[in-house]
Amino acid sequence: MKPRTRARTIALQVLYETDLSKHPPGEALRERLEENSLTDDLAEFARQIIFGVLPITQELDQTIAKYAPEWPLDQIAAIDRNILRMAVWEFAVSRETPLKVAINEAVELAKMYGSDSAPRFVNGVLGTLANHESEIRQVVRNKKEETLET
Repeated sequence: MKPRTRARTIALQVLYETDLSKHPPGEALRERLEENSLTDDLAEFARQIIFGVLPITQELDQTIAKYAPEWPLDQIAAIDRNILRMAVWEFAVSRETPLKVAINEAVELAKMYGSDSAPRFVNGVLGTLANHESEIRQVVRNKKEETLET
């Protein structure tokens, strides 16, 4: 497994655990890093994904729901939901990962952790969301501005 894919796997595990159990993300990350050795820069990459996604989960979910209306968010498997959140954050918010790389990595995570139909589902949803990258950035920017005003 490629090093950054390993970091994404750790981030996915933490986001999934946090999503389902409400465990503190910092504690979950620390435990995952104790179990899996990552270099400092890869551990930081995983941390950036986790703490980039968590504050804007609601906005990411609303965007995913808007462009995948045939799949209500509560009917999307938790693992797939978190894979989608991560990929959207990577290509539309962080913008350090090229679009195609973010989608390919998400599909690979879906192959490893999702159901048999997950890779196709993740690819399809992200393909649709990719066409709305600037809108996603605007939604997140609005959230940040609202947070700063309060």
